[in-house]
Amino acid sequence: MSSSLPVIAAIATAPGRGGVGVVRLSGKDLLPLAQTLSGGKTPTPRMAVYTDFYDAQGDTIDNGLLLYFAAPASFTGEDVIELQGHGGPVVMQMLLQRCLQLGARLAEPGEFTKRAFLNNKLDLAQAESVADLIDASSQSAARMALRSLKGAFSDHIRRLVDDLITLRMLVEATLDFPEEEIDFLEAADAKGKLAALQTQLAAVLQQAQQGAILREGMNVVLVGAPNVGKSSLLNALAGDDIAIVTDIAGTTRDTVREQITLDGVPVHIIDTAGLRETDDVVEQIGIQRSQKAVQEADVALILIDPQEGINPTTRAILDRLPESLKRIEIHNKIDLRGTEPGAGRSGSLSGADTVIRLSAKTGAGLDLLKQALLDEIGWQGESESLFLARSRHLHALRQAQEELALAALCGNHQLELLAEHLRLAQAACNEITGEFTADDLLGVIFSRFCIGK
Repeated sequence: MSSSLPVIAAIATAPGRGGVGVVRLSGKDLLPLAQTLSGGKTPTPRMAVYTDFYDAQGDTIDNGLLLYFAAPASFTGEDVIELQGHGGPVVMQMLLQRCLQLGARLAEPGEFTKRAFLNNKLDLAQAESVADLIDASSQSAARMALRSLKGAFSDHIRRLVDDLITLRMLVEATLDFPEEEIDFLEAADAKGKLAALQTQLAAVLQQAQQGAILREGMNVVLVGAPNVGKSSLLNALAGDDIAIVTDIAGTTRDTVREQITLDGVPVHIIDTAGLRETDDVVEQIGIQRSQKAVQEADVALILIDPQEGINPTTRAILDRLPESLKRIEIHNKIDLRGTEPGAGRSGSLSGADTVIRLSAKTGAGLDLLKQALLDEIGWQGESESLFLARSRHLHALRQAQEELALAALCGNHQLELLAEHLRLAQAACNEITGEFTADDLLGVIFSRFCIGK
């Protein structure tokens, strides 16, 4: 694969100024290029060489370390060069331009990792975990991404595939030799193996669903009538004065976003502009954005004044909420009413399953709200058995689960149908690791990586 691909180059460090900047190259036979860049020095593979980097006229661009990784013992499986110089944007661009002059082309987003996949250095699930590790928004997410990068998720999938292959072999043997007196399927306990596969797949899916929560987090919107305490609650959850709080209705004229972490899960909280009728053009735009945030949310925190109840403004807001949106009803300002904090299923005015009584001002009851949020999305806590998963992984696992369920319904005289369902289940699992993956899907996956990785 690598022999037909051009040399690629990119700045691998983040934009801006830093103590060190790295330009990375990957391709075939890069040793002559390394010698040209370093003024004739021949680097030893995997050993850093301190050198000047030269332009086409022989003038020094920068000095630093040159590292040469000979194929196949490199990240991409090709020859790889890293130029570690001073981390100024101008210097990095000059080094990159020199590499392009020497025949490299600018790398596309994720192209280095894509080549690692194409050269069998990583499977597709591991390649995706590279981006997940870079994008991790919590320590828990970073730990789980690293586990996937080291192959924990892929190992589970391969065991599933191996067991599927064994079962398929038994079914195919029965189909190929129907005249044999030996009943392959009964003798080998095919039904038991299929049931065990279903149990194994269910466990992997459950772990993947928990990992997806850790990766994606949840989107939470604060909704309610103007001046009901949404901004105060956002500030209390964030532990900072993120939103402006006044007694004037309509103070929040646009959505205010903040991210917090609950038990390792990233939570994106959006304080919406009070959803109401208004002639203020600016506030109307904020309300439109609030409505969009509500449509994309996982959980809505509905703030209601229990003394006032459901007034027409609140009713209009509730009517706009999607029926499928999970809801937690908040009775704020208990410090003014002398009420104790609490959580339960009774006393709801909006039809929400959970009611939390709290004070955003004093913080009483906030822990109850945080736990209720985690319960709503089904978070069971971090464990070493979890691994980060993407929506495409969940889709593939559910598809495999459906095929195994259909296979279990097949009778003794439906062996061809049984074999087909088992084949489709295996194909779904193979999509996760990339053994069978469409080229257009690969393009979508790696296009979301950062350049230089």
